[in-house]
Amino acid sequence: MANPSKSAQGLSPGLLLLLAVAAGFMVSNLYYGQPLLEVIGSDMGIPLAGIGWIVASAQAGYLLGLVLLVPLGDVVDRRRLITLQIGATAVGACTVTFASSPAVLLVGFVLLGGASSVVQTIVAFTAASSSPDQRGRNIGTVTAGVVSGIILARTVAGGMTDVWGWRSVYVLAGSVAVILAVAVFRALPPERTDRGGVSYRQAVLSVVVLTRGNPVFRTRALITMFLFASFGVLWSGMSLLLGGPGWDLPPGIIGLFGLAGLVGILAAAKAGAAADRGWGQRVTGVSLAALLGSWIALWLGEWSLLWFVVGIVVLDAAVQAVHVSSQTLIVSGAEESASSIIGSYMVFYSVGSAAGAATVAPVYDAWGWAGASVLGVAFAIGALAIWGAGQLRSANFGPTASAVRSAHHAGAE
Repeated sequence: MANPSKSAQGLSPGLLLLLAVAAGFMVSNLYYGQPLLEVIGSDMGIPLAGIGWIVASAQAGYLLGLVLLVPLGDVVDRRRLITLQIGATAVGACTVTFASSPAVLLVGFVLLGGASSVVQTIVAFTAASSSPDQRGRNIGTVTAGVVSGIILARTVAGGMTDVWGWRSVYVLAGSVAVILAVAVFRALPPERTDRGGVSYRQAVLSVVVLTRGNPVFRTRALITMFLFASFGVLWSGMSLLLGGPGWDLPPGIIGLFGLAGLVGILAAAKAGAAADRGWGQRVTGVSLAALLGSWIALWLGEWSLLWFVVGIVVLDAAVQAVHVSSQTLIVSGAEESASSIIGSYMVFYSVGSAAGAATVAPVYDAWGWAGASVLGVAFAIGALAIWGAGQLRSANFGPTASAVRSAHHAGAE
C-alpha cells in the first residue's frame, strides 16, 4: 500500500462512503438490463430464448475484467486503475446506447461488463486499506453500496425506460461514470507499486493457484458460483414472469420490485460485523438454508405478488450475507494480495451469474416459471451441499485464513 499508516488507521468515513457509492454505480451497469429484457429484445429483434444473453454478455465481460484487469491492482497504483476502469465504463455505455444491431449491442455489453469489474478493485482497495478489526465491517459497507446499486439499477432502469426509452439508461450510466472517475482520482491516495513482489502473470494465475491449492478459497468460490447462479435465475427471469401474459406489468413497475431487496443492505453490514467476530461459517449455513426456502415463496409468485416480494427479500438477504462472509474470510491475513484474491473469487461469481442469466430464459420458454423455480432451487442446493461438505472436512470452522495467504504466495514463488 502507498501509505502504511493508512492501513493501520483504516479508511475515513468520507472515503469509505465514496468507495461505496462508486461500487454501487459501477455494479449497476450489470443489472440495468434485467427488467428491460423484453423491451430491448423486441427493439433489437432478439428472440425470447436468446434475450438472456443480454445480461450474460455483460457478465462474460465482467469475467474477462476479473481475470485480466482486477489482478493489476496488486502490481500498479489502484487509484489510477480504479479511475481508468470507471472511465472505460463510459465507453461501453456509449457503445450500448448507439448500438444498431444485436452484435454491436452484445459487444457493448461485454465492454461495459469488463470495465465494471472495477467493483472488485474497489473491494480489494477497501480490504487492503482497512484495519483488521474493521475490515469485515468496511467490506460490508462497500457491499451495501453494491446491493443498493443492484436494487436501484432495476428501479431506475424501469422508470427511465417507461419515460424516455431503454437507451436513456445507458446515457445516464456513461455520464455518471465520467463524474465518478474524476471524484475518485481526486479523493483516493496514491499507492506504491512494490507491495508484494507479485508479477502481473502470477496475479492473473492466482485463480488457478488458489482453486487448486487452498480448500477455504475453493469452497467459498464454488459456493459463490452456485449462489449467484440462483440469484441470476431470479433477477434475469423476473421480467419474463412479471412482463408476461400472467401479470403483464410494464418495465417501470417491474423495476420497483427490486426495492424489496433493500433488506440485503442490512444483511451485508451485519454479516461483515459477524465475520469480524468469527461467525462467518454460521452465517453462511443459516443464509444458504434461507436461500433454499426463498424459492418456495418465489414459485408462488406465479399466483401471488405478495409471496413473490417475500421471496425477493429472503433471497437477497441470504445472498448478500454469504457474499460478505466469504470475502472477509478469504482476504483476512492476505491483504497485500487482496486484488488477485478478490478477483479470483469473483471469477466464480461471474460464471455463476452468467449461467443463471443464460439458462433461465430457455427453461422459462419451455416450462414456465415453475421450471425456472426448480432451476433456482437446484443451484441453491448446490451451494448448500458444497458448504456442508466443507464443514464435514473440518471439525471447527474450516482452515484458517492464513491458508489462503500460503497458497497465494506458493504460486508467486
